[in-house]
Amino acid sequence: MKRHEVELDTGWCFVCGKENPRGLKVSFSASHGKAEAVFRADKTLQGYRGVVHGGVIAALVDEASIKAAASVGIKAVTAEIRVRIKTPLHTGEEAVVKAEVVKEKGHFLMTEVLISRRDGITVTEGEVFLRRV
Repeated sequence: MKRHEVELDTGWCFVCGKENPRGLKVSFSASHGKAEAVFRADKTLQGYRGVVHGGVIAALVDEASIKAAASVGIKAVTAEIRVRIKTPLHTGEEAVVKAEVVKEKGHFLMTEVLISRRDGITVTEGEVFLRRV
């Protein structure tokens, strides 16, 4: 399979892009195969009243994984994503998103992601399989 060049365009990324007027504008810190961010959703990102939409949660899991891989110089795209929402994240509630590259094999990487509330309660667990590009 031919490798494809992917240009990072973080200015317009839905999750982390600062120029995207409809984006989440989440700031990640990342190094040594790990990424972390703090996130707070307002009611424009809800599904049920007062509950952050599951698609937003999945997007955070996805982006955190990409940032973790990028922190060790790896450009990758999501090949498969598994998201397990354990308890709802409520709008206005602050959450911490953490991702770590836990396995590399050939063109593939696996990351584990945890989203938790500030009180330590786990909101979401995720596994993301990435493919190098």
